[in-house]
Amino acid sequence: MEILSNLALGFSVALNPFTLFLAVVGCFLGTIIGALPGLGPSNGVAILIPLAFTMGLDATSALVLLTSVYYGAMYGGRISSILLNIPGDEPALMTTLDGYPMARQGRAGDALVISGVASFVGAMLATIGLVIFAPMLARIAYKFGPAEYFALYLLAFATLGGVGSKNQAKAVIATCIGLGIAMIGLDNSTGMPRFTYGNLHMMDGIDFLVAIVGLFAITEVFFFIETHGKGSAIGVKLEKVTIPIKDLIFTSGAMLRGSGIGFIAGILPGAGASLGSFLAYMAEKSVAGKSGRFGQGDPRGIAAPEAGNNAAAGGALIPMLTLGVPGSGTTAVLLALLMTLNITPGPTLFKDNPEVVWGLIASLLIANVVLLIMNIPMVKIFVKVLMVPAWVLLPGVTMISFVGIYSLTGSYFDLVLMVAFGVMGYFLRKLDIPTVPVILGILLGNKMEDNLRNAMVVSNGDWTYLFSSGIAIGLWTAAILGFVAPIFLRRFLKRPPQPLDAEAD
Repeated sequence: MEILSNLALGFSVALNPFTLFLAVVGCFLGTIIGALPGLGPSNGVAILIPLAFTMGLDATSALVLLTSVYYGAMYGGRISSILLNIPGDEPALMTTLDGYPMARQGRAGDALVISGVASFVGAMLATIGLVIFAPMLARIAYKFGPAEYFALYLLAFATLGGVGSKNQAKAVIATCIGLGIAMIGLDNSTGMPRFTYGNLHMMDGIDFLVAIVGLFAITEVFFFIETHGKGSAIGVKLEKVTIPIKDLIFTSGAMLRGSGIGFIAGILPGAGASLGSFLAYMAEKSVAGKSGRFGQGDPRGIAAPEAGNNAAAGGALIPMLTLGVPGSGTTAVLLALLMTLNITPGPTLFKDNPEVVWGLIASLLIANVVLLIMNIPMVKIFVKVLMVPAWVLLPGVTMISFVGIYSLTGSYFDLVLMVAFGVMGYFLRKLDIPTVPVILGILLGNKMEDNLRNAMVVSNGDWTYLFSSGIAIGLWTAAILGFVAPIFLRRFLKRPPQPLDAEAD
């Protein structure tokens, strides 16, 4: 009954005409962003954060808009994967393996419909899981003290290099860069300036929104200039779009299995949609056995990873809302949004700001339905977005970034700093060093430091206090395993060879 009353509160917020409008706009923009190769949900949300502040949205409205963009981008990533054999983002990588071969066989429309329905099933089941499990985890989180939170933050950092990076050492370097940037500003305990070099603009520390927009949006602009200056063309012609009922029935089991696997992967800090998509695909391939035609256009090879990556997107919201630890790069950006709005994610969020949490959940349920309705009849419109030349896209992204950040901070120094982060992000990506650990280090560095200090104060400097509870020991163990295991599993996560030769027209 408590869940039903909370959902009633949520729908009273979500069904507000303006909030509903923001959800629809977010779904539309998110699908477009997801369809553009290389952008993905993290960049899309980062680009639109300044727009949310420019519009003067409150916490609930801003969160509804950006999470709708998040869900929409997860839907949209399948479009370029199926038509161009280019993943819209990393989680959509597995969709190319059967989506593009299916499109080459003249079934591009069927592939897009199957992937759209699978995305809906995964996202909807994950949102229902969010309703059920998030309050339960929030109640468990009340048992967390400084030692447990320190271990939890360590777990988030340790698992970031697992699947999202090709090299654990580079993920560690990125994390250290982020933690170092987080140290800039006044010390929370002593009030002494650290690494400010006498610059008054840096006394308050580095604004993480400036860092996020720089590392994601501005960096992407530099890469567009370098690699996408001539626009793009559709690889496979999209014919009439129909509903393949038989294929939807045939793939229903794959959708359900992929949703369950993806949801669990999403809850794990640092794993996210990439792992959910991969595990869902490999599990379905094992279930199919010799009857499968995976890599040659098997519909289950589209349904399973699409359900998995969208379910992981919903699952990643659980640790962000209940523990204040993002489960993916995109939820790290959303965490920064909440912190900027003076809303602290964690177990008290459900008690202190129930309208934010349940309004968000209700909006996600509505957004899933909107995305399903939008993505099937309007798919040809979204396909045309793939032909937008970079010289049209770049000025819009740049303008939104600069105007939004300046309207938020009113400081020219922050604009220069944003460009500096963009340059840094460009070189980091050139060196194949992931940027998500940098963001997470900036976001959680001060909290991690504060909890370590509090633990030492409580224990009179006894470092064994960090291992004083079963929860802390479990988190330490998970952190070590999460860091070490991918070193041995890396070869299994590599992209399989292309199933079709270029000559196979």
